Amino acid sequence: MLFSRRGLLGLAAGIATAAAVFAPLPSHAQTQSIDVVATTSMIADAARQVGGDLVEVRALMGPGVDPHGYRQTRSDIVALTRADLVLWHGLFLEAQMEDFLRDLGQGRAVVAVGEAVPQDLLLASDDYPDRFDPHVWMTPELWAHVVEEVRDALIDVAPDAEEALRAKANAHLAELTELGAYASGVLATVPPESRVLVTAHDAFNYFGEAYGFEVMGIQGISTESEAGLARIGALVDTLVSRDIRAVFVETSVSDRNIQALIEGAAARGHTVTIGGELFSDAMGEDETYEGTYIGMIDHNVTTIARALGGDAPERGMSERLGTGL
Repeated sequence: MLFSRRGLLGLAAGIATAAAVFAPLPSHAQTQSIDVVATTSMIADAARQVGGDLVEVRALMGPGVDPHGYRQTRSDIVALTRADLVLWHGLFLEAQMEDFLRDLGQGRAVVAVGEAVPQDLLLASDDYPDRFDPHVWMTPELWAHVVEEVRDALIDVAPDAEEALRAKANAHLAELTELGAYASGVLATVPPESRVLVTAHDAFNYFGEAYGFEVMGIQGISTESEAGLARIGALVDTLVSRDIRAVFVETSVSDRNIQALIEGAAARGHTVTIGGELFSDAMGEDETYEGTYIGMIDHNVTTIARALGGDAPERGMSERLGTGL
């Protein structure tokens, strides 16, 4: 049978169309990026570090936002229900969203990545019986468990991209190891008698346990707990009696209680200064070094070490603090 050139082209187009219709669809990772919604900026950073170009990540809570009291908005609900993968912390960090997120996880890819940290490494919560302190991002060693959980969650959604995801995760885990070594080194230079960290709330207990610091928070583990006059008065007594001269404010917590401490000590003839501003429940501004997990912890470690008499470089581990990305 003879075909004209036009007929041959038409036949070829028809075959190509049929092949496209009946061929297996390519994997999600090959056709479009994975839409990830994370509750906190720390989790969002982990997803970006592991996912790279394979992911589009949105964080519900940005710089300066306190996750303990955050409630989902209408736009959050739309984003969460449309996402390919939802990553939240768990351990009662997102206390006002917990029921919603657990319900959302019925039949969807919704993962509480903070709950991947082994329970024998978790600290008990004084605020909530039978619960644990959720602030596991305060040490790179604990955060590595979360990064691995983020990696596994992404692999579950995009199994064809497993090799690339594991490679990116391994590179980031190596960065966490380097960060942990830096933290241990510079914090060890703080004189033992000065290793007292006074902050607005108890976000630094894992930090204290890892690096040998006594941690005193005005509020409890949750910023929803109240700091009474008796608690502030007791801390003023401690500042004076132990000659503690530096306290720290937090970017996501009001500084009014810290100011009350400073004023209370001043009334007793004892001068206390603010040693610096720390990132506790949220990272720094977007598009800055401090707006990454590595930069957040580098900033905290460097600020604490320098304020309490230790030896740390002004610009931190990689000479990037205060310089942007």
